[in-house]
Amino acid sequence: MFAVVKTGAKQYKVAAGDVIKVEKLDGDAGAKVTLDHILMVGDDNGVKVGTPTISGTVVTAEILEQSRAAKIIVFKKKRRHNYRRKKGHRQQQTVLRILEIGKPVVKKAAPKKAAPAKVEKAAEKPVAKKPAAKKPATKKTAAKKPAVKKTATKKTAAKKTTKKPEEK
Repeated sequence: MFAVVKTGAKQYKVAAGDVIKVEKLDGDAGAKVTLDHILMVGDDNGVKVGTPTISGTVVTAEILEQSRAAKIIVFKKKRRHNYRRKKGHRQQQTVLRILEIGKPVVKKAAPKKAAPAKVEKAAEKPVAKKPAAKKPATKKTAAKKPAVKKTATKKTAAKKTTKKPEEK
């Protein structure tokens, strides 16, 4: 039996006994985690695909360790501008061992107690609501038309004639 699980904005195909590395999840080593965003489940009978998830199915996993991934070097450069920046980054991650794929364990809740008498009396009395005050109607003003701009006419400059020097 396998399942496709979504956690940390990524999807993982898992089966019972698999060890996977996912983005950091809360919890200490040895704690059990339930992953409930199941996108697809497959077994001998066939494959069941969720729309978008399958309700009523969870994947139970055990946290093996909280660790950090290998360092990623981030290097920026702009040629011919003497611009170079080098940074490193290590992503937090959680190592999980998949224990089982199946239906969630539902704990039986204690029976609900009757509500106190004070609440029942408050529910019996209807509360009168004040009518909303009417606002005076506002007059709509006519939309102002934009002023017409007068375009200035350009006068062409008179051409200057140059006299050629007289030949001797």
